[in-house]
Amino acid sequence: MTQQSSEHSSAPAALAPSVINVLLKLLPITAAVFVSFLIIGMQLPVLPLHLHNTLDMNTLVVGLVIGVQFAAALLSRSWAGNFADMRGAKRAMLTGILVAASSGLLYLASLAFVDVPVISVWILLAGRVVLALGESLIVTGSMGWGVGLVGPQNAGKVMAWIGIAMYAAFALGAPLGVVVNGEWGFGGIAVATSMIPLLALAIVAGAQGVPPTSQRRTSFFKVLSAVWVPGLGLACSSVGFGVITAFVALLFAAKDWGNASLAFTAFGLAFIGARIFFGHLPDSIGGAKVALVCVIIEAAGQLLIWGADSPLMAYLGAALTGFGYSLAFPGFGVEAIKRAPPQSRSLAMGAYVAFLDISLGISIPLAGVLAGVAGVASVYLAGAATVALSVGVALILLCKAQGGGRQA
Repeated sequence: MTQQSSEHSSAPAALAPSVINVLLKLLPITAAVFVSFLIIGMQLPVLPLHLHNTLDMNTLVVGLVIGVQFAAALLSRSWAGNFADMRGAKRAMLTGILVAASSGLLYLASLAFVDVPVISVWILLAGRVVLALGESLIVTGSMGWGVGLVGPQNAGKVMAWIGIAMYAAFALGAPLGVVVNGEWGFGGIAVATSMIPLLALAIVAGAQGVPPTSQRRTSFFKVLSAVWVPGLGLACSSVGFGVITAFVALLFAAKDWGNASLAFTAFGLAFIGARIFFGHLPDSIGGAKVALVCVIIEAAGQLLIWGADSPLMAYLGAALTGFGYSLAFPGFGVEAIKRAPPQSRSLAMGAYVAFLDISLGISIPLAGVLAGVAGVASVYLAGAATVALSVGVALILLCKAQGGGRQA
């Protein structure tokens, strides 16, 4: 370590190119993640309305269909993480892209049974499960691949830039989905889901891979136990993202505010802006400090949506939610990486993201029940209360970090 420090201090000019190097190495991965997640962004404002208006399903069913993707992703995280560690993160990502594309075929098949809504919903559920398997491989593979290329000391940057790609796709995909749905209906969304990921495959097919990091399967629960505290923070903070994903389109419809796609765009742009301008902070000043501030901002955004009496107020609430959640994810994530075994980095990222899956898989169906009983706006009050719980988690992590510093 001393020798490395002296080398860096004798060549300070090398620091700037190293930052550029990190971004260049991550560029094809982040570009492919962006393209892959466009199909998810396109579905955000369209699928709930397709279920509610075309198939005449209630908010509970909407919540179940949206939430099943996160439940299926949770169940696949262990498999995806070990796949990436043992067979290579690049291979995991390529496989995930192909699997995600195949979900569009099931969406197409569901349209043949619109006159029998129950069958159509079950086929849509199958499509969401397949999409979840692909998403799990893409996220786990891309994060493991990125950390393998630029080193664990840049883990926060990897999470930040992959997150930028994901939420840029949500921000741009949502209005694109509205346009496609307006021109060609849900069938257009299904075709786009099958075709767009093939571009992502072309982007990363020739990119530099990293060797597998493990020779054998690692216990998922062993890694899960190492990251559960920051994972709990992620779980609580993810509810804000989840209720926007599943219910903001229905909120706008209930209040007769028109197109909800700008709410997704506001969320995504604020998310991206926070990552671009402040994404370095978890690596430089500590993940717990960043997470603490950001979950307070996110909870405030949820409260604004709950009390909104105009679309503009809802857009502002969505933007604050996106800004806060943007840095809560890498903030808690940096704390998770510190606690994870280095030979299982992809599995560790899968274990960490599993807390997001647990959160959304449980909270979205429950929010659907709450929306049916107390109205759609009520889910944002519940979202604010749940996000506020992650403040306590960030304080625990911060106290542990400071206690460790004093002992040292």
